[in-house]
Amino acid sequence: MYFLPESAAAVLVGMVIGGVTRFFSSSDDALELLSFSPELFFFVLLPPIIFEAGYTLKRKHFFANIVPIVAYAFAGTLVSTFIVGGLVFAVGKMGLTSNVDTSNPLEALLFGALISAVDPVATLSIMGSPELKCDQLLYSLVFGESVLNDAVAIVLFKTFRKYYDGDEALTSGNIPGALFTFVLVSLGSILVGIVLGLGTSGLLKHTTIRDFPKFETALLFLFCFGCYATAEAIGMSGIMALFFNGIVLSHYNSYNLSEESNAVAEHIFATLATVSETLVFLYMGLSVFTGSFKQFDPFLTFLILVFCVIARACHIFPLSYMVNLCRNDHNKIPKNMQTVIWFVGLRGAIAFALSENMPGPNKSSYIANTLCVCIFTTVVCGGVTEKILTKYGMKREGADVELSHNFDPKICLVDTNLRRSNSISERVRFSFRDNFKKFDNVYLKPLFGGATGDGVDGEVCDESELQRWLDVKENPGVGEVVGGGGFR
Repeated sequence: MYFLPESAAAVLVGMVIGGVTRFFSSSDDALELLSFSPELFFFVLLPPIIFEAGYTLKRKHFFANIVPIVAYAFAGTLVSTFIVGGLVFAVGKMGLTSNVDTSNPLEALLFGALISAVDPVATLSIMGSPELKCDQLLYSLVFGESVLNDAVAIVLFKTFRKYYDGDEALTSGNIPGALFTFVLVSLGSILVGIVLGLGTSGLLKHTTIRDFPKFETALLFLFCFGCYATAEAIGMSGIMALFFNGIVLSHYNSYNLSEESNAVAEHIFATLATVSETLVFLYMGLSVFTGSFKQFDPFLTFLILVFCVIARACHIFPLSYMVNLCRNDHNKIPKNMQTVIWFVGLRGAIAFALSENMPGPNKSSYIANTLCVCIFTTVVCGGVTEKILTKYGMKREGADVELSHNFDPKICLVDTNLRRSNSISERVRFSFRDNFKKFDNVYLKPLFGGATGDGVDGEVCDESELQRWLDVKENPGVGEVVGGGGFR
């Protein structure tokens, strides 16, 4: 029975440590050492988690579902921000709480932006657990949304913060300008990650550094942190840049590394990500006893939880409906999957870290509210995720195994069916993708590295093998799936 995720266990352990320290400590100095530091989180703990997520990303799943992922992450975050922020501001205006600034709606919008961050740390820890056997399409949608969504939330938070701290008020007239800045920063962050990833790949391909595995691994590690720092230094989103940097390095540079470095780098980044995830949730648990509840309003916390549920429903279901209008019958997002996506909007350390940067006299209240929402979604919602997946049929069957990150027979079969479609949009889509793959193989891979030709990285799929895969899905006794998508 899966009822306590590792992330929830780490939060509870942190709460125990914080409680014991609070009980035996006579001063606040010891508690100050245990307090959550946004700077430590954003610049030390978060980069390894994001890079490892991009580096080990199942790219075909991600890019095959890029439209709904972008819709959830960008449009969904905007909708959620304004719904939560507007409702919180309305609660203050109605006099139901004194912990909301009713003279400036930007404070409520800032909170709406930070609480809309669906945390990839919590999502990876819970949805990515092997014990859950989460449906691959569901995991791709939720994980992809969470990685891009938190970067979007951070950019929105910083945009609103500029107007809050500046002399110019955010009015209906300059909202388009703010949204343009938001889009510009998002696209700029992606570009920074791609350019630096290509630069790193080119450098490691055209030098003899592979003869020195120790230095090769160290350089890769430093380039990753350098990407994050560079993006943040020029006002971009380090998270978004680093995620796409990891995707580029996985596609090109993993083939440039020596055999020793390839194995070691993967294990090092996985280990660093695991350690960082554990420390993040420990710090969240410790924060319960380190002064985060100085201005706690239980009624407002309850209302915020309700607002988060409403806001997520207001963008998941409408956006899914619109996305399904553009998707073939083979790959529509079913209602039961939409319901699970709505439920698993886990809040985590990114929202909590942003709350530490809230301005104004109500900062302590927002920190307490955010921490409560994060702990509730991680411990309670995370704890019942397995039951929800089972109830809505979102778990992989026993015949399924973990497939390589570049190959999935189901996606190949869908692609084969779509290629036969008479839909103009599908023809355009596959024409663009095929032309890019040819350009990639002819021009980019010789410069930056990567596997050439078909096979695992290619789009050419044996339809008889794909049909046998479906037969195994429907009749497990027919055959057995083995590594790499083959059969025996």
